[in-house]
Amino acid sequence: MEFSSKLLEKAVNEMAQLPGIGKRTALRLVLHLLKQPAEQTQFLSNALTTMREEIKFCKVCHNISDVDVCEICNNPKRNHKVICVVEDVRDVMAIENTNQFKGIYHVLGGKISPIDGVGPNQLNINSLVQKVKLGEIEELIFALSSTMEGDTTNFYIYKQINECNIKTSTIARGIAVGDELEYADEVTLGRSILNRIPFENSLKNN
Repeated sequence: MEFSSKLLEKAVNEMAQLPGIGKRTALRLVLHLLKQPAEQTQFLSNALTTMREEIKFCKVCHNISDVDVCEICNNPKRNHKVICVVEDVRDVMAIENTNQFKGIYHVLGGKISPIDGVGPNQLNINSLVQKVKLGEIEELIFALSSTMEGDTTNFYIYKQINECNIKTSTIARGIAVGDELEYADEVTLGRSILNRIPFENSLKNN
């Protein structure tokens, strides 16, 4: 792709670093920004810079937040004895959109994947195990995607807390194998949470 401007080329190359954005799409976006009033581009730039500099991760659940403890963890109306374990913040958003879950979350920050060099120590697993060992949690709901990495992560956590006399369940597999939670429709995802099954049952099916 030939560019008449080095400044344009640099902007397109940076935009193309975003997931799902190729060079042609990046070029359309950059040219669109050039057509907008200068202050509009400045608003976007300021929003991204402010987000990057000021955004926090909740000290309790590791969800993205504007403050040290997120609104969900701070909400006294939530059931703090039930924790839904998810891979990342997109899964929290997907589940919240169903309006079917009234507990709190724990964001792992990924899944165990030896082939990608991701082990338990790279994830927020230890803090979850410590929560359970404090004896204040009644149920863990595993809501990772049903991939080999997701199942491996579920089983690893299950083994860590197996002696803690806590209920463990997993979302019903109404979601196709390998699908990410964020792409599931809200009705299907909501039902899968309400119709969750004991985690031990999922082991028998594997």
